Amino acid sequence: MAISDEQFERIATTVITGFLGSGKTTLLNALLTQDGMDSTAVLINEFGEIGLDHLLVREVSEDVVLLNSGCICCSVRGDLISGLRDLFVKRTRGEIPAFDRVIIETTGLADPAPILHTLMTDPLLTTKFRLDSVVTTVDAIHGSGQLDQHPESVKQAAVADRILMTKSDLADDTTRTALEARLRALNPAAPIYQVINGDIAVSKLFNAGLYDPETKSMDVQKWLRDEAYDHHGDEPHDHEHSHDHDHSRDDAHDHGHDHHGHSHDHSHDHDVNRHDDHIQSFCITFDEPLHWDAFVTWAEIFTQMRGESLLRVKGILNLVGEDAPVAIHAVQHVFHPPASLPAWPSDDHRSKIVFITKDLGPQVIRESLYHLNAAVSETGNTAPTS
Repeated sequence: MAISDEQFERIATTVITGFLGSGKTTLLNALLTQDGMDSTAVLINEFGEIGLDHLLVREVSEDVVLLNSGCICCSVRGDLISGLRDLFVKRTRGEIPAFDRVIIETTGLADPAPILHTLMTDPLLTTKFRLDSVVTTVDAIHGSGQLDQHPESVKQAAVADRILMTKSDLADDTTRTALEARLRALNPAAPIYQVINGDIAVSKLFNAGLYDPETKSMDVQKWLRDEAYDHHGDEPHDHEHSHDHDHSRDDAHDHGHDHHGHSHDHSHDHDVNRHDDHIQSFCITFDEPLHWDAFVTWAEIFTQMRGESLLRVKGILNLVGEDAPVAIHAVQHVFHPPASLPAWPSDDHRSKIVFITKDLGPQVIRESLYHLNAAVSETGNTAPTS
């Protein structure tokens, strides 16, 4: 599970998702003109939706063109795997300039999970590309209505690393404030940017992953951002208290840090007609080291039985028999291969796992993993993790 230089050299991949009309095309049009887009390949659905004529430098093939910003633009036509493979082959053959970043545009109705699964499981893609960030566009005017009516838009916001509130100049303060509070409740850790006409620095969209290319090192705290979530400890007794669902990031933060000796289950007043009232985000901590066998057993059970409910999972584990922490990452039914990190990011060596779930609360997750770990401890199974 050790991290090698080869993993650092994989091509960083950003997925841009968002509901129909939320401003993805406007965002891409703006990004394609920026200087910071050199050495970047952009995979879009159809060239016709993007005004490329004034940017075009050279047509490589029917589906690939070079732009004067130094960006490579490729039409995927619905087949992401083939599109990425063909792009990489053209890069290897020297038919297009080398690129070190890929941006993928999804369709407006797309659940982002299958695309993330592809990047995490395809044998070729996993060796050449790494998921860096998921960027979700949300219409500042119509976003609340879309969250109410379309579960896909809720998933898009829940799994994002960055959220862009587009057309923010056209929405009034009350509408913007209410939508931002709702988005923060769905996804406490994702920065939310107000965007007008797609105008945002590309640097704000990139480098959300575990690896920081600027420092050539792992930035666990930036990637995990566990301080943004409600924390649930690993002791077997519970305390319950409730607060409004639309809590701010500060509210989530205040509920988190002094509960290491016990767990908290936060219950909310739900409107069953609102899709986002089915979404929860929380961090579970474990004071004692976990057994790798226990975690693997738990992961296999939950991905098979409740995989659709595990929208996204990120964590750093303190494992029995291991000096260094191990990073884990999952989207629904699929866990990315774990990675041993070179060192702990701080003096806090507790296991921390961040969950964004649908219709699945922290108590059942925490207790199942707690009891599995206790059972493995009793059997004395301390098998190595790699």
